[in-house]
Amino acid sequence: MRRSGISVAVVVLCGAITLPLRAGEAPASQWIGSAGAVSDYLFRGISQTDRKPAVQAGIEFDHAGGWYVGGWGSNVSWLSDASTPAAPVSSSVELDIYGGWRGSFGGDWSVDLGAYRYQYPGRYPAGTTLPNTSEIYAALGWKSLSLKYAYALSTLFGYAGSEHSGYLDLSWNQPLAPGWQLNAHVGHQQVAKVSGASYSDWKLGVTRSFAGNWSLALGYCDTNARRAVYSNARGHYLGRATAVLSLARSF
Repeated sequence: MRRSGISVAVVVLCGAITLPLRAGEAPASQWIGSAGAVSDYLFRGISQTDRKPAVQAGIEFDHAGGWYVGGWGSNVSWLSDASTPAAPVSSSVELDIYGGWRGSFGGDWSVDLGAYRYQYPGRYPAGTTLPNTSEIYAALGWKSLSLKYAYALSTLFGYAGSEHSGYLDLSWNQPLAPGWQLNAHVGHQQVAKVSGASYSDWKLGVTRSFAGNWSLALGYCDTNARRAVYSNARGHYLGRATAVLSLARSF
């Protein structure tokens, strides 16, 4: 589900094809995008596809003044996997829209401010707290390091009463050699007013870029999410440690 900012070298953050800050690039209005596949779609360390592969794509318009707007999508199964015969859920896709402004200053610093809407079209039982979520975010970057905070304006992914939740994300994407990049991340999801739902996640991985705007990434991700909270109706724990492989092409 997190993905603002598309770049020629796609960075994979624990499964999702993410679209990172681009500090210091020449201002020019353009359409950019990315498409690819992951062995498991993890969002903030939690599997969205019950440890199965996902196909993902996004497109974004960047204005020369720093403004941007975009859309992103992926197949998901976490909603239908959590449903029961007595309360069936029919939802198999995530469709997101976002927009904001990003820029750079002082040579090595960058900033990104925006809003993000996560949509999960489908059929839900009467009385369900819908998973559709609205967040605003602010990110500050210094060289290859970035700190981002996302704040939920709505309930958070179907948790009743969870308005005002927040996610803090510290990421480091450090070039190692031509075509190689180290990806490290640690984050904390605070879920307001829901006992036991808050947790932390972390990741260490590497991305290899190739000619033709292709990239291959491998990451190891883990969380301390509570098994009792983050297991689906099949008894599968969605926050366990896992390795994620992805292949993507930007355009």
